[in-house]
Amino acid sequence: MASAEAFDIVSLGEAMVEFNQTGDGNGQLYLQGFGGDTSNFAIAAARQGARVAYVSALGDDPYGAMLRRLWDDEGVDHVSVGTDAAAFTAIYFVTHDARGHHFSFFRSGSAASRLTAAQLPRERIAKARVLHLSGISLAISPTACDTAYAAMAMAREAGVKVSFDTNLRLKLWGIDRARAVMNDVIAHCDICLPSYDDVVAITGLTESDALVDHCLRLGAKVVALKLGEQGALVADAQQRHRIAPFACQPVDATGAGDAFGGAFVTRLVAGDDLVSAGRYAAAVAALSTQGYGAVAPIPRREDVLARLAGAASS
Repeated sequence: MASAEAFDIVSLGEAMVEFNQTGDGNGQLYLQGFGGDTSNFAIAAARQGARVAYVSALGDDPYGAMLRRLWDDEGVDHVSVGTDAAAFTAIYFVTHDARGHHFSFFRSGSAASRLTAAQLPRERIAKARVLHLSGISLAISPTACDTAYAAMAMAREAGVKVSFDTNLRLKLWGIDRARAVMNDVIAHCDICLPSYDDVVAITGLTESDALVDHCLRLGAKVVALKLGEQGALVADAQQRHRIAPFACQPVDATGAGDAFGGAFVTRLVAGDDLVSAGRYAAAVAALSTQGYGAVAPIPRREDVLARLAGAASS
């Protein structure tokens, strides 16, 4: 049975169809792509060689069909992605200006936000090595939050590690609820993948080591603090390492943190130490910024290895 198949990573959340503003046509031309943080993560992991399954729901619409074709092409199993004929597949737009990239989401009431705990593939989660979710998985609706907690309980009961990316979106929930829920999830996760701005917002701290200390003190076993252009800081209870940024020529940072997370967890599952996993993930994240969209520019393993070898020899 498909439900008994063992995966390296089972990722839970909301996938979306993306329309990304390009520099052509005086800003009037948009490139159709794909997004949704946990789907981006899943694809990044699959491109690095992990066996990945996705858990979510889609509308019975053209956008849902597009996402299923994407996962087929990427080797991401979507047997546990349901179809909700009474809801829709979410979409979003990305615009760019001198301050960076900006998102406009159309997701309230989406199929993924209506996923319930009863629809979770318990056996599939129990047989995974890692369950991954994000702050967005928790924030898109109260139902989604309850479902994410149920998935984490299934994972912990089976001895499956939990990976959590903060991905704070204050348009989805207030800071007080976000702080309470995220700190609780950090306390129960094995691999924490916070972004600097997210943990600054929920802690009030600003120094990167203090932010890592906060996550470790709560209970996270491994922390990879994403620092954008400054690289990353990876740590566990015994060690801490600064990961230098990988040289690149960025045009669009959409999804770079998701690409980092997918690569980092994949390499940990493969047996890499923190430094090796962090360096590899930093390279994946940097290379993913060299094209438009959250998914299309994510590099594949052979390209990452070639660029790492080139960097080491230069």
